[in-house]
Order: sequence, then C-alpha cells, then structure tokens
Amino acid sequence: MSDHSGYSDKDVQREVAELQAQSATAARIFDLRRIIGGLFVLYGVIVTIAGINPSDATLDKAEGVNINLWTGLGMLLLGIFFLVWLKLRPTPPPVAPEPAETRSPTE
Repeated sequence: MSDHSGYSDKDVQREVAELQAQSATAARIFDLRRIIGGLFVLYGVIVTIAGINPSDATLDKAEGVNINLWTGLGMLLLGIFFLVWLKLRPTPPPVAPEPAETRSPTE
C-alpha cells in the first residue's frame, strides 16, 4: 500500500492519531451538556432580571405569583446543574484501536 500512495505506514498512523485527537477535542467542545447548560443559564439570567421588578399587571395575570422570578431561578439552577455535571463527569476520550500487528489471528 505504501508503494502506490506515496505515504508510509508511519505517516498514515501519525495522521490517524492527529484526526482522533481532533475528534476527541470536538466531542468535548460540542458536548450537549455544555450547550444546554449555557443556554439555560443565559435565559435564566434574562428571565430572573425580568422577574425582579414585576409590574402589577404581570402579577395579576399570574394570580399574585411572580412567575418570571421563579421560572428564571429554576432555569438558572437547571443550567448550573448541567454545567456542574459536565465538570464532574467530563466526556472520556475515545479509546484508540490497537494496531493490527498485535491482534490475535482469531479476530
């Protein structure tokens, strides 16, 4: 294979290792817990700020409950939960497959 493509086996293995490292980095960056947690924190801050100083009309619509404040605080807590979960249980790096030379002939 190395005679026809211009790459040696060492070059191919190095390139595969680099691609696996990039894939692991991308998996950590785009972890859904980070995205969901960040959005809930952002929207939680916005809704909490809206609920800090409610108008009388807003309170009358919600039958006296400051729904924006409570919803915003709930969203903040949920977003913080996702971000803490991400910090405590990070995405494990992918396991590299063992080279073909070390595999047993039965595989």
